[in-house]
Amino acid sequence: MWTCARIAKVIEWEFAVRYHKGHVSRLMKQLQWTPQVPLTQALQRDEREAERWRQERWPEVKDLARHQRRTLVFVDESGFYLLPGVVRTYGPRGKRPLLKEWQSRDHLSTLSGITPGGKLYTLGRQTALTGTDCVGFLEHLLRSTARRLLVIWDGSPIHRGPDVRQFLAEDETHKVLLERLPPYAPDLHPDEGLWQHLKHVEMRNLTCLDLEELHLQYHLAIGRVRQKPHLIRSFFAGAGLELRRRKSSTSLRNKV
Repeated sequence: MWTCARIAKVIEWEFAVRYHKGHVSRLMKQLQWTPQVPLTQALQRDEREAERWRQERWPEVKDLARHQRRTLVFVDESGFYLLPGVVRTYGPRGKRPLLKEWQSRDHLSTLSGITPGGKLYTLGRQTALTGTDCVGFLEHLLRSTARRLLVIWDGSPIHRGPDVRQFLAEDETHKVLLERLPPYAPDLHPDEGLWQHLKHVEMRNLTCLDLEELHLQYHLAIGRVRQKPHLIRSFFAGAGLELRRRKSSTSLRNKV
C-alpha cells in the first residue's frame, strides 16, 4: 500500500533527497496521481482471450445479430441485500453520519437483460435463482422483443443446467442463440455497470426493513433507469464495447 510517507522514503533512498510527506502529496497531485481503491481481478483470467473477445469476437457477434435480425441482449444475475450500498454524504465536521441498517444476509436475487438500443428487462425473486428462472427469463425476452434473440452471458452454472439445455433442445426454430463470455471477465459485461449504478447511485444509502420493501425500491430504481436509455448505452462504453458499426476499408476507399 503506497502512502506519501513511503513514497518520501523511496525518494530518499534513491536520490538522497528528503521530502516531507505533505510535500510529496502536492507532488503526486501535480503528476496526476490520486489515492484509489484497487480493482480486483481473478488470477485465473486469460487476459489475451478477454481482449480478443472485445476486439474480434464482439464485432462478429454484432454482425451476426444484424444479419439474422436478432435482438442482441446481455444477461446477468446479481443479488441485492438488505445491507445498504454505502456512499459518501455530507454531515457536520467531526460528526460522522450514522446509517442504521438491518443486519441480515437476506437478499433479492435478480436477472437483467440490456440491449445496445438502451432497453432494460429484469426479473426479481426473493429466493435463489435456478435454471428454471433462466428459462422463464428467456421466454420473457422473446415475448417482450417479439424477435429472435442472441443472448450473451457468462458461464454461471445456472446457465448450463439441464433446464436451459432442454429449453434449447426444444427450440427447433432456433429462436435463441447463445454466446458465452470468456471466464473471469466481468469487465466485459455491461450489466456490471448496471448493477453498480443501481446499488451505489439509485439505491445509495438505502435501508430497507424487509425483502418486500427492498423489492419495491428495486423496481422503482429500475423504472428510473428505464427512462434513461443513454445511461444504459453508457454501460457498453464502460465495458469497452463499441456500439457503432466499424467502417470497412473498402467503404472508406470508396468514400475517398
